[in-house]
Formats: sequence, C-alpha cells, structure tokens
Amino acid sequence: MIRFHSHSLLSAAILFSLSFSSAFASGSEPETSKAPSIASVTVAPAVQAHMVERIPFSGTLVPRQEVLIYPQVSGSTVDTLEVDIGDLVAKGDVLATLNNRTLTAQHSQAQAEFARAQASVSQAQNQITSATATATRTTSALSRAQRLIEAGTTTQSALDQALADSQTANAALASATDGLAVAQAQLQQAQAQLDIAALNLERATLRAPVDGLISAKNGQIGAIAASGGEPIFRMITDGIVEAKAEVIETDLGMISKGDPTDLTVAGIGKVSGQVRQISPTVDPVNRLGTIRITPTDLSGLRSGVFVSGWIITAERDALTVPNSAVLTDANGDFVLVVNDTILERRPVTVGLIWDGRREIADGLDLDELVVAKAGSFFGDGDQINPILPTAAGE
Repeated sequence: MIRFHSHSLLSAAILFSLSFSSAFASGSEPETSKAPSIASVTVAPAVQAHMVERIPFSGTLVPRQEVLIYPQVSGSTVDTLEVDIGDLVAKGDVLATLNNRTLTAQHSQAQAEFARAQASVSQAQNQITSATATATRTTSALSRAQRLIEAGTTTQSALDQALADSQTANAALASATDGLAVAQAQLQQAQAQLDIAALNLERATLRAPVDGLISAKNGQIGAIAASGGEPIFRMITDGIVEAKAEVIETDLGMISKGDPTDLTVAGIGKVSGQVRQISPTVDPVNRLGTIRITPTDLSGLRSGVFVSGWIITAERDALTVPNSAVLTDANGDFVLVVNDTILERRPVTVGLIWDGRREIADGLDLDELVVAKAGSFFGDGDQINPILPTAAGE
C-alpha cells in the first residue's frame, strides 16, 4: 500500500504555482479569435462585343412559284413528249405535242365558214348599192310626177304609181341594209369560230409558259389528253426554290422582311439567305407561323429537302458583361460594380444575350469592373478581394 506524506503534496503544489507564474511573467497568454477573412471574387470589365439576336426555324425547300402544264384541248392523244424531269426550258419551248388531225379539219371548216360569211357581206353590200340606185331613180320619178300633176300635164294614176315605186325602192334599200347587218354579224361569228379553231390547233403543241425547270412529268405517249387529274408537267419558275419554314408565334413578331438567315440544308451544308415573306396568320393548332426564305445560292438545292437554321433579327456592337454578372430581383436587373474593393449595386438596362455575354444598354461605363460570378452571395457595400479571370487562372 502506497502512502503519501503531507509534506510531499505541499511541495508539488508550490512547484505548479511557480511554473504558472513564470509562464505568465514571460508574456504567454491564451490564443484569441482571428479577424474575418475577405472573400476573393472573380470580376470582369465591361467591354465592347459583337452581339447577335437570332431565332431558330425548320422547314422544307419548296418552289417559289410552281407552274402546272395541262392540255387545254381534250380528246386528243399525246403524240410526243419533248422534255424530261430536270430539264431547263425557256419560255415558248415545245414540251409536248398532241394529235392534231381533227383540230386541223375543224380549222379548215372554220376557214370555209369565214369565207362564206365574207361573201355574204359582199353580196349584201352589192344589194345595198342596187337598192340605193333604185331608190334614187324612183325618188326622182316621184318628184317629176308631182311637178307634172301641178302643171296638169299628167294623171293622178301616174303620180300614184310613182309614189308606190318610190316606197317599194326605199323598203328594198332598208331590207338590203338589214341584210348587210345580218351578214356582218355572221362574219363576226365565223371569225370567232375561226379564232377558236386556230387556238385549239395551236394548243395541240404544249409550250413552256415561262423560263424554268421541269420538276415532274406525268404524261405518257398515247394517253388521252384531259384537263382534269394530274398535269402533264410541273415546272419551277426560273428554277428558284426557297425555304418554307415554321416559327413559333411568340417569335414571329420579331422577324422582318429582309432579315438575313443562316440555313443548313440536308446534303448541302451551310447556305445564307434572306426572309422574303412572312405569313399574316398563325396555325391555331400548333401555334406556328410560316415564313419564306430565299437562299442566296441555289446551286444543288432541290425541292422537298429538309432545312433548318437561324434568322438574325438583330446584330450590333454593344457594351457587354458576362451573362452571369447580371442579377435580377423584385426591383429589376442590376450588377455589382467594384469600386476598389467595395461593391456597389448598380441598376442596369439589359439587351441582347449572345455567346455567354449580356448587352448593357444603360447604367454602366466601359471598363468598369463587375462581379462576374457568385454575385448573389454579395450585396451593396460588401468588401471583396477582386480577382480578374487571368489572375484566377481562367
């Protein structure tokens, strides 16, 4: 059993007391709390940058204007087909011919009727000439009879006969005049029939109404021509195709005629273009509006090919900051401007967003530093240690 003597405990207490006093006298004291550290924050200057606003679209290449070639006379068979799909034709070029034997006979018949009508007019004119002469002669005889009856050298019966002859001659002249009008009407009718027969004969040869590209051929040699059903040919006027694209209704109002576009055409690649037409209506089912875009280069473009791309609605150089630098709360948009090391909340008017940057239309000057990242963790009057991206290793 170990026993402690009272004088041993007293010696230990005195030794501890001397050691504590010596440590206090030497200036040692307990550690106190350190001062709060200042956060290092990435900042960026407001700089000029090229900004773009664009709207996506997708659609299909279609003819700007398609021409359908139908036979304009029915019942004739197709004799020849002079062109094929993919051929470029000029206005007036022969596309196909129809059997014209019946049409030629009808034209000859119309010519004969026209010649007969011309003869009838000539005959009626001769009758008028004869009737006019007779009327003139009988009128003179009547005047002479009237003078003789006044002189008492002729009889009343002679005067009555002269009067009757004059009236008969005038009636014959009126009838001849009416006959000429009828003959002239018949001549006009014959002329119309001749014109129709000549037009039908001409229409037996199908010609290109415009310059263009043959895009489809449905006719067959020996088939009966008919104005209904499928056309014999389809043409793309001047060979021009364009993009028929669809845009969501909320973006449609931002687009204007003439806006530049970047198209991606299946099998071709990138092609530039321009908005030509904007539909005034929106599909009530899918909420999409239609626009037409004309490519600047038509090489290799084919109707029916899928196309997508962007419509550039705005493009300009502007003062910008990183998009993450712009914050928004109930009071609007703002940035945190760095004045030395102190932050200042600065309301701003923002604009376009492009390539990770945001346009500042008002509220900020060139080269002013703003908090680029994590701005939501700081507020007006906070102190930071600003770090530029290069210094931060970004």
